Amino acid sequence: MASKNYYYGFQSKTKDLALVEPHDEECVVDRQRCLVTNIMSEFQEYLNERSNHLLGYPSNLNCNHLMDLSPLLSFLMNNVGDPFKESNFGLHSKKFEVAVLDWFAQLWEIEKDEYWGYVTNGGTEGNLHGMLIGRNLLPDGILYTSNESHYSIFKGSRIYRIECQIIGTLITGEIDCTDLKEKLLFNKDKPAIINLNIGTTFKGGVDNLDLVIKALEECGFSHDRFYIHCDAASYGLVSPFLENGPLFSFKKPIGSVSVSAHKLLGSSMPCGVLISRKIHMTDFSTNIEYIATLDTTISGSRNGHTPIFIWYGLNLKGRTGLQKEVNNCLTNAKYLRDGLNKAGISAMLNESSIVVVFERPLDREFIDYWQLSFLGKMAHVVLMPHVTMKMLDDFLSDLVRKREIWYGSREVQPVCLAEEIGASNCACSIHGNH
Repeated sequence: MASKNYYYGFQSKTKDLALVEPHDEECVVDRQRCLVTNIMSEFQEYLNERSNHLLGYPSNLNCNHLMDLSPLLSFLMNNVGDPFKESNFGLHSKKFEVAVLDWFAQLWEIEKDEYWGYVTNGGTEGNLHGMLIGRNLLPDGILYTSNESHYSIFKGSRIYRIECQIIGTLITGEIDCTDLKEKLLFNKDKPAIINLNIGTTFKGGVDNLDLVIKALEECGFSHDRFYIHCDAASYGLVSPFLENGPLFSFKKPIGSVSVSAHKLLGSSMPCGVLISRKIHMTDFSTNIEYIATLDTTISGSRNGHTPIFIWYGLNLKGRTGLQKEVNNCLTNAKYLRDGLNKAGISAMLNESSIVVVFERPLDREFIDYWQLSFLGKMAHVVLMPHVTMKMLDDFLSDLVRKREIWYGSREVQPVCLAEEIGASNCACSIHGNH
């Protein structure tokens, strides 16, 4: 591992990045263009290096195929308004967007004439839109979400001023349905808006949809008194390809699903997809005359390039290609878990998961070098399609070498993670022999 401070990100060797007003003289303009080009070249080298050491975040960096679409960058494309109604702004990609939405609707098992959706800027926008639908349907509803939910859920509760009941979780990160039932019964006079995590941010825990629906029904909530939004940011494209089948479906009483397309699929720009039930959008749209379309989305102007990125990626990979990538990610997750266990390092991998949780490294430089996400005493690696066996071998070798420095004198001991990941997964001095 090279010794370098990555915390402050890209730093140009040429000059600082403050904008400089170009002068009129041709030679000065040419000199400025040369300088900017050099800075961009430096930045590209920086991105290449950082791409080789990204392990802690759910982003697929295999985006080279999108270079085929580079001529489109010379066009502004704005999918303003509803994707199913063209506007009088002619430079848009709504037909590609609708094709993408049809594909996801079929994947998540909802009929073409029963769904509505759009390509979002990412998982957060999808979550905000799903929560907004729930709030509009159940204005006095209470939001129920686990303490391991993505921060966008809590942001949404503040924005929409929805009362939020935070539910405890199991060791796996899955919502604790016993705690959920207790809180539902305590607030049984008010409708329930449920955020269901299909892969929690840090542990990759999956809330059991059937158990949550059962809890609602046992607490006396009829289907018209609850709304379920599924945050499937990372697992929306993993779940359908698992051996034990999809972990959610519109065949069950869910209202909306949000996924991030730049995660498993891969995109050079953050983007996502929201799918909801068309029946819930009846009173949701506003006709905007001066753009000649309907306002149905969180944002007004919307990126017209990302629907094409998704459309292109899905066409090249198809379900067969995605199945192979999911299988490879699952294999790599087990490989990393086993490597950590062999080295005597506390580690947890949930069933059918692509997230490996382990002890947080002591060295911040090490964390920044491998771009690890951390929470308390834990860190994690997310096994995305760009992560190779070689990357994992290099990471394991680097980690083992560093731990000899951190713990070799035995003055400092590895932390106990029994409470965070379970005693059976903890390799501390107390639980290491289990």
